[in-house]
Amino acid sequence: MPSAAPTAPTDTTRRHFLGHTALGLSALAGLAPPARAGAGTDASSGTAASAPAAGFGPLRQIDAGLLNVGYAELTPTSGRANGRVVVLLHGWPYDIHSFVDVAPRLADAGYRVIVPHLRGHGSTRFLSADTLRNGQQTAVALDILALLDALAIPRAVFAGFDWGARTADIIAALWPERCEALVSVSGYLIGSRAANRAPLPPSAEYAWWYQYYFATERGRDGYAQHTKDFARLIWRTASPRWAFDDATFERSAASLDNPDHVPIVIHNYRWRLGLADGEARYDELERRLAAGPVIGVPSIVLEGDANGAPHVIGDAPFRQKFSGRYAYRLLRGGIGHNLPQEAPAEFAQAVLDVARG
Repeated sequence: MPSAAPTAPTDTTRRHFLGHTALGLSALAGLAPPARAGAGTDASSGTAASAPAAGFGPLRQIDAGLLNVGYAELTPTSGRANGRVVVLLHGWPYDIHSFVDVAPRLADAGYRVIVPHLRGHGSTRFLSADTLRNGQQTAVALDILALLDALAIPRAVFAGFDWGARTADIIAALWPERCEALVSVSGYLIGSRAANRAPLPPSAEYAWWYQYYFATERGRDGYAQHTKDFARLIWRTASPRWAFDDATFERSAASLDNPDHVPIVIHNYRWRLGLADGEARYDELERRLAAGPVIGVPSIVLEGDANGAPHVIGDAPFRQKFSGRYAYRLLRGGIGHNLPQEAPAEFAQAVLDVARG
């Protein structure tokens, strides 16, 4: 998950997108206030403090690829099953509870809903102690395809934010036969290590402070020692107007108490900067992603007007990356980075809309 300066989100593309747009560095400098212009949906209820919704209940576990995956599954409301599947993918430092108020809405509409813990989170575990604790983007995407195979799901609608949006974008771009439609918070998030080598203006680099912290052994040790405090800081800066309570935070923070969490997170951010090696088995997929593949499936991009994480303002920098049916929706009323938990009704509606065709 990206985090921005405490004052406001940066008017900058994500680092890896530099290789795929014609934006000049002058467009990336400085801080901008939360986006307010343009058409949008008022989701102001997301700013109010409230008691956390009930959890998912007992999770399921299944061996899938390199992992034993922990996941929540909601079956369609009786009499409404439409035979279709939605997969909801969380980000960092969050967990499946970002979708605790989204998933029931989709099940009520007739969908089977799968909400997995990504590697390094919750009850998901590696099957072998010898497997590299690899956080690179293709490894995470292949985890989700392996989960679909294990559950005998040929294709699904994918929706996510942060790491989850990137994962959904990758599946839509490289395996469109597995992806019926896509909802992606903040747009096209597919990364390129080559693009990440390009320096940004100081104000833009400042927004990625945690990435450089993680590049040091001090940062690794600090994150290991203060994981929950670190996560709470990210929650606050990425969603400055979301008044989440302690119970809501603690429910998700418990998922960070995973033996593989710190190694996965540190590897992810070091790999992005070329400071950690990936695995050769993913090289060809990474080459394809570095070319910036177009996403052709029906897609809706969502953005919050109070997103405190690095993100582009508007969709012009990445619009050309979506060649199919497409819509961009700005949610107003103080909605931050954890958009599905802050505006669950609007997120669920986007999934229903993009899936209808």
